[in-house]
Amino acid sequence: MAEQNQVPVNTPDVFGAPEVAGSGGTMTVIDSVASAPHTDPSRPRPGVRRQLQGDGANVILMNFAPGQCLDDHKAAHPILVQCTQGRLLFTCGDDVVEMGPGIVLHLTSHLTHRVDCPADAPEKNVLILTMLTGERHQ
Repeated sequence: MAEQNQVPVNTPDVFGAPEVAGSGGTMTVIDSVASAPHTDPSRPRPGVRRQLQGDGANVILMNFAPGQCLDDHKAAHPILVQCTQGRLLFTCGDDVVEMGPGIVLHLTSHLTHRVDCPADAPEKNVLILTMLTGERHQ
């Protein structure tokens, strides 16, 4: 793993402007599979899009092609991570979790982690990252 002080720390802004800016008193529905960003298999990193900036949370969608990865990094806020399609390997410290539909992980802020898409995974591997910012947008 990279040295702790050299690991990037991601905030919601790293993922671009949100597709939807939630406001008070609304419900937002996200179809993570249909809304997953395009990914270019010739690139080493997945397709990424910040889908929602809402009260308390930002939702970022990622689509991994086989062989793509997000190298060691940290989140500035606590996060929930869920794979909604395909198969991914999530590494945090010495723990490696094989993620598939139904697996949800919670990490406290500033934990170094990485996500790898195995070479034998399906063509589309969708990850929802919910960054729990606690911000209010009303």
